[in-house]
Amino acid sequence: MSETSIRVCKSPMFSTCLAASCVWHVLMKTIAHPGTSLIKIEGVDDPKAANFYLGKRIAYVYKGQKEVRGTKIRVIWGKVTRPHGNSGVVRAKFSTPLPTRSFGASVRIMLYPSSI
Repeated sequence: MSETSIRVCKSPMFSTCLAASCVWHVLMKTIAHPGTSLIKIEGVDDPKAANFYLGKRIAYVYKGQKEVRGTKIRVIWGKVTRPHGNSGVVRAKFSTPLPTRSFGASVRIMLYPSSI
């Protein structure tokens, strides 16, 4: 059995986060719900493993065009709400809906708040 490697953020400031990618908005039969996004976490392949990440914080970090408060880097924060399907994908609610350019982009799963 081969081991799967989980990519952890290298910076000491972000040593408590995992890499994931934004997949899509939650879709119903006729309506897209942009307030809820689907997130694929690296190394998570089943719903039982995805349950560990429920309630964890998510950060979508991007760069804006203009400087605001001395920096161009901005963050949209969210929270993992529930698993989605049988492949380890989770649903997440963000403070503002993620822009469509975030599909396929990386997000950071913070390993807090912790219940261990």
